[in-house]
Parts: sequence; structure tokens; C-alpha cells
Amino acid sequence: MTNKEIAKQFDLLASIMELLEENAFKIRTYQNAYLGLRKWDIPLKNMSIEEMSAIPGVGKSSAEKIQEALQNGEIQALSAIKEKVPSGVVEMLKINGLGPKKVRQIWKELGIESVVELLYACNENRLIEVKGFGLKTQQELTQKINFYLQSQGQFLYANLDKLESTVFLAFENPFWTRVGLFGRQLPVLNQMEYLTSEIPVVKRDQSEITLVKVDGNRWSFECQGIPIITYVVDGDDFEKVKWEMSASEEFLSFTQKDLTNIDWADIMYDKSIFEILKKPYLPVECRESYILDHWDGFNSLDLITPGDIKGIVHNHSTWSDGIHTLEEMAMECRRLDYSYFVISDHSKSAGYANGLSVERLFQQWEEIDFLNKKMEPFKTYKGIESDILVDGRLDYEDEILKQFDLVVASVHSVLNMDEEKATQRLITAIENPYTRILGHPTGRLLLSRKGYPLDMLKIIDACAANNVVIELNANPYRLDLDWTWIAPAMKKGVMISINPDAHSRGGIQDVNYGVIAARKGGLTKEFCLNAKSQSEWETWLRSK
Repeated sequence: MTNKEIAKQFDLLASIMELLEENAFKIRTYQNAYLGLRKWDIPLKNMSIEEMSAIPGVGKSSAEKIQEALQNGEIQALSAIKEKVPSGVVEMLKINGLGPKKVRQIWKELGIESVVELLYACNENRLIEVKGFGLKTQQELTQKINFYLQSQGQFLYANLDKLESTVFLAFENPFWTRVGLFGRQLPVLNQMEYLTSEIPVVKRDQSEITLVKVDGNRWSFECQGIPIITYVVDGDDFEKVKWEMSASEEFLSFTQKDLTNIDWADIMYDKSIFEILKKPYLPVECRESYILDHWDGFNSLDLITPGDIKGIVHNHSTWSDGIHTLEEMAMECRRLDYSYFVISDHSKSAGYANGLSVERLFQQWEEIDFLNKKMEPFKTYKGIESDILVDGRLDYEDEILKQFDLVVASVHSVLNMDEEKATQRLITAIENPYTRILGHPTGRLLLSRKGYPLDMLKIIDACAANNVVIELNANPYRLDLDWTWIAPAMKKGVMISINPDAHSRGGIQDVNYGVIAARKGGLTKEFCLNAKSQSEWETWLRSK
């Protein structure tokens, strides 16, 4: 069981207790445990009760509950309290923006006990009669419910990627090739798919994998609730099936006429197929429809790789809502062999994240100056993630903004604007002379929250006109800018910065998931901001 899974149990326990109007002190205790654990990157299963108790926000009683979850799969108090509430009501708590108090209202005043029933009630205009709701709230809730329902049975690529080693260990012969959406590395997908020439053999002593069904050459398994589909294909057809399962439908349709007479038994590697097509080789992740317009000039060797990333931009420390100190974060970046590090804690408007007042900013800058002397030649830069206010202004005065090495401008509040207002809000922030990077531009959280509506072409044009870089936020829950906008951004000369938005040392390595998404969109080293060497980075900082 992962740290995040345990943290979610505390969050759910606190939410159900609040729903039932139980002890406020205990609710806060479990909320604090959730906040302390959700970004904790040391595996809890390797820690003693005493060590867990020392985690900020945890304490001894919560540490004992962590141990219960590790031993039994669930906190005992959570198992008990769920018996008091219909399961459909508990599920309502998963809808983004629908907190325990509103769920209680819906449950007690309207007698609604499931998500689908709630959607029906919205369609029947029943919520507008409930105090605290209204027509606009009902419309927004309808959109959120639909998004929630559409997201069921889907998983983040990063989670399946991490699960793969567990899957392979459970089989005697895991000589498999990724195919389908998993092979193409889509950010969100519904299963893991593989191709193999041998019937899968599960180890006798394993407990992770369950065989669900065998249907012809299709073997279906399940691991931790994730469907795993393995196709067993004869050697003569292997390359043909792999090709057909490793590209989008549009891409396959485009190439089909040139492969009509191919003898697939003679194909040993997929690079041979590109030679037949007389086209540059494309990695599997790039075999999408967007590539068709500029395939002839494509060079896979130009694509960004994890080894090309020279510096880590957009990170948080204990100065705001991170769990490791500024020095610990910088030391970890140096340990990972990066050349520079940009700290960008939350700004003063972010009260929810312990945002930095001007006075605290000056204190942080003193620490950075000290660190740079101590860690030379490795350098930490003075950055900030400045909140974009409703009217597009940043939340520090120009006198402060001009003293940062780098300003990442991001939206964190009032996410329900229409497209015109949301677009103008970002353009105003982009036009601020101190904005260097536009952070997570759509504000989306994959499988949880849709991004706010934007005219992305106008945003890209504004960034091009103002020499502003767009962030590809590498947190697996964001991956924002979406990969589909990378090619249009590069066409306009707009650079992309692959930033982990790390809130812990472990979060720094999320940059690798950003690289995967960037490669999928065709991002080249030339257009990646933090592929610059430290000297090139310094030149860029002085360029505006």
C-alpha cells in the first residue's frame, strides 16, 4: 500500500466523520494526518511507529492507524464508520468541490443516496430548492458529476508505469511488449496492454495477479484493481499485430495504403516498416495524428530525453507547503546531477499553502544566498509561483517582482470563469513584464478536475509576443500543458519548461513523466527551456 493510498484513507475518514457531524477534534486530527502523509515520500511500510509519529501532522494515534492500514488494507475506524453511511453517499464525497456539508444536505434533505440519483435530481432541477444551492451551482455540479462518471475505470499512466515491475515479478515469462494506449504512453488510460508470443505463466507463490478470463488469444488479468490484457500472437504475425496496436487509428489509416503488399513475416524490427514507407522513424509515443503534418522533417534524435534536463524549475519547500527544507531540496537536485534549481514557493495570496509575505521572502533570499556559497558551483535561483489574481494581476508589487530571478505565474483560485474571461485573465498575466513562465496553464487535475476553458491559440500567441515560456507541469495529476499543444507552441517559437512542481524530494523525479508527455507531443531539446546548460540558462534569465 502506497503513502498516498493511506493518506486518502485519513481524508475519507475525516470527511465521513464531518458528514456525520462527529467529534471536531478527531476530524482535525485525521485531516492533519492526511496533509502530512499525502506528500511524504519515504515509504511508510519501512518505518516504525515512532518514526511515523514524528511525521508532521501525524502523531502516535494516527501512526497506529497507519499500521492498521498496512496490515489489514484499511484503517479499522474507516471500515466501521463506512457501515453507518450508504456507499453511494460515500461515493458522492469523491466529486470534486462537493464537500461533506453539502453531501449531508443532499442526503438528509433530498434523500439522495447515489451519484447517479444526484445527477438525475440536477436534471430535474431539484437542487435549486435546497438552501445554499441555486441554478448556477446546480449547473456546475452537473458538469462535475458527468466528469466524475466519465473518469471511472481510468488510471494515470504514471501509476500503471510504476505497477509494471510488480506485474512482471508475478510471471515466469514476462517477455512482453507494451501496446495500445499504454504503449503510446497516454496520460490517462483504462488498462495495461501487452503483446507476447508465449502463453503467460503465473508464478505459484505470487498473490498480486488474478486471472480473470481467457478468450482465444486474449488473456485478461487483474492487479490491484487494474486490468492487464495480454495478447498471445504467433511469431509470423507478431510485428504486424504490434504495428497495428502501436499507433492511433488516424496514423494507421494514413500509412495503410503503402503497406498493403508488405510481407510481415520478413519484418524483424519496426524500423524496417519506416524504410518501406520512406519516412523518418517515429517512436511509438509519437505515432499520433498530429505528426502527419510535419512527418517529413521529423528527427527522433532531436526529441527531449530525461538526460537532457539540466535544471529543475518550479519547486516548493517548507517555506510554503513543501515537506522538505530548501537545503534538502537543493541537495537532492545536486545528488541527481542537475546543475541548477529554481525554488518557487507559493506567493502571499496563497494563504491555503502558507504563501510567502514580503518579509518572509527576504528571509528566504538570505537562506538562498547562504546556500549558494555553501554549494557552489551548484546554484539555487530565487523564484516564486505568483498567484494570478482574478483580473490578471500578479500578487506582488513590481518593486518585489523585479527582484526575483524567475516568476512563474499560475492560477489557483476562481476556476469557474467562462472562456473569454479566463483567456483574458491569463493574457494579462502573460503581458506582465516580470512573468517568465506561465504555470500549469489550464489548471486541470487529471481524473479529478477539468481545466478551465481557454482559447489556447490566443494564449500561445500572447506567450510568443511576450517571450513567455509555457510550463509542462510534470506532476502526473497535471501534465499541463497537454501534449497536444506542444507542436502548435513550437510552431510559434514558444519554449516549454518541463517542471516537476515538486513538494518533496521524491517529487523532483516526476520531471521524467513530464519528459514522456513532452516527447509524445514532439518537443525537441531546442525548445525545452530547462535543457539549457547553466551558462545558457543565465543568458536566458538576462534576456528579458
